[in-house]
Amino acid sequence: MDTNNDIAALLDIMRTLRDREHGCPWDIEQDFATIAPYTIEEAYEVAGAIEDQDFASLRDELGDLLFQVVFHAQMADERGLFDFNDVVAGVVDKMVRRHPHVFGDLAGIDTADAQVTAWEEHKKKERAAKTSGASLLDDVPRALPALLRAVKLQKRASTVGFDWDSAPRVVEKLAEEAQEIVEAQGAGASQEKIVEEVGDLLFVVANLARHLRVDPEAALRAANEKFSRRFRFIEQALSEQGRTTADASLDEMEALWQQAKLNES
Repeated sequence: MDTNNDIAALLDIMRTLRDREHGCPWDIEQDFATIAPYTIEEAYEVAGAIEDQDFASLRDELGDLLFQVVFHAQMADERGLFDFNDVVAGVVDKMVRRHPHVFGDLAGIDTADAQVTAWEEHKKKERAAKTSGASLLDDVPRALPALLRAVKLQKRASTVGFDWDSAPRVVEKLAEEAQEIVEAQGAGASQEKIVEEVGDLLFVVANLARHLRVDPEAALRAANEKFSRRFRFIEQALSEQGRTTADASLDEMEALWQQAKLNES
């Protein structure tokens, strides 16, 4: 049997790396907390490969992410918490439980939107069963990227009706929060207060994205790439004139920025 594509081979490699006598010193020293940042990094690298449509890299990045799962499972196994088979069994059970329209006899779920609603209802029931009396927001992970966590917090609150009823209402709130920043600056507010007001503005931006069914993380990544692309155009255009951005005025750079926009239209 070719073991190169056998999950058992990967699990055996992980056990060997963590072996106290013959393993890798670095792998042996790690724990859940020290590995968690690598897990997050690998997940972002998967997203990056998808965004770039680099499917050869995607295969490799998915492998790296799988290795992170195996790493955490091995450390849990060593502590008698659970093992990789438990992880698999748990997700299999969850997928079957949350798809009764596929694996059971539930009818009426024939669109993606209907499935999202049913999925959230299943999660709500599971949370209620596990954490009776706890906050609705308790299991929204604090370690999530801030924009993503904002969306999840808002989405969770919306399940009990705590939500704006339309995107235009959110836009009104957006203008209100922006004005509060201006007023805070004008009143000589402390930096702490300015930070709070900017945070409120970003929170509302995340809410607007949710209402428009836009992933704010993906939207901001795209905006970052667009900015980088257009700024490089400015640098290149000035370089062809034997100049740099240090030699150019804001008006000159703005004119080149507008040219970059025209080139992309």
